[in-house]
Amino acid sequence: MAWLHATPKPAEQRPGAQARAKLTRMEQMKASGVAVQMPLNPAPHIVNWLIEAGLRGPEGALSWGEINAWQAGTGQQLDAFETRLIHKLSVEYVAMGRKAEEESCPAPWAASVSVADRSVSEAKLRSVLG
Repeated sequence: MAWLHATPKPAEQRPGAQARAKLTRMEQMKASGVAVQMPLNPAPHIVNWLIEAGLRGPEGALSWGEINAWQAGTGQQLDAFETRLIHKLSVEYVAMGRKAEEESCPAPWAASVSVADRSVSEAKLRSVLG
């Protein structure tokens, strides 16, 4: 989610960079008519709790106190491992949000490209471009 919520900072030399700089990736995709696809989520209840708790706090990742306050306010009693997981997901959300500000940052759920695949693609490109 952090990758989609990030506003990429485009290279200044690219034409039209300023116009796109104010939109998040999700907003850019929706404006372009691209369907936003999320990876499979095997634990949607955990992600729902994270979203309800706030994804992040005012100082960065959700603090333990903020998570405990959310639990007290909602009456949701999490197990210790669930509390640690919510905290870890918030830490990762903040870290990916910072990383995703780089325009070339790939989606974290995108398949990585092998060296062999890259070589084949480069060879095809060279054959087309000469």
